[in-house]
Amino acid sequence: MSLDVSPALLEQAERGEVDEAEFVDCVRTSLPYAWEMISSLVAQLKVDGGPFADNQTPPPDEQTRGQLLRALASDAIRGALQRHFGVRLAFQNCHRVAVFPLDASVEESLARFTSVRSQVLNQSPEFRDC
Repeated sequence: MSLDVSPALLEQAERGEVDEAEFVDCVRTSLPYAWEMISSLVAQLKVDGGPFADNQTPPPDEQTRGQLLRALASDAIRGALQRHFGVRLAFQNCHRVAVFPLDASVEESLARFTSVRSQVLNQSPEFRDC
């Protein structure tokens, strides 16, 4: 299961629309490693500035790697996180997460980061099974 959905949140979904703040809180508590990774990158971007902030350190274990994969592979989770933090998220391999500001001036950096070329250059034998 990707998220630990409370009975109240499930009931909301069954009735219709889900409060996005409650959904984001569910993501925060269900995927703490992914949440902390993205939160820290957002903070780093705010402090350091620049076109983006990224993580290049692999997760310590498969459970935490799975959290990143679930957070970034789900359009709903990824979109909610982007709206909550006010950033664009990009993802390479099984751990390289980047946050980009919502600013047209970083479009070229985002395009480079998400390009086929960058994906190929970011390959490594130790990431083969991630």
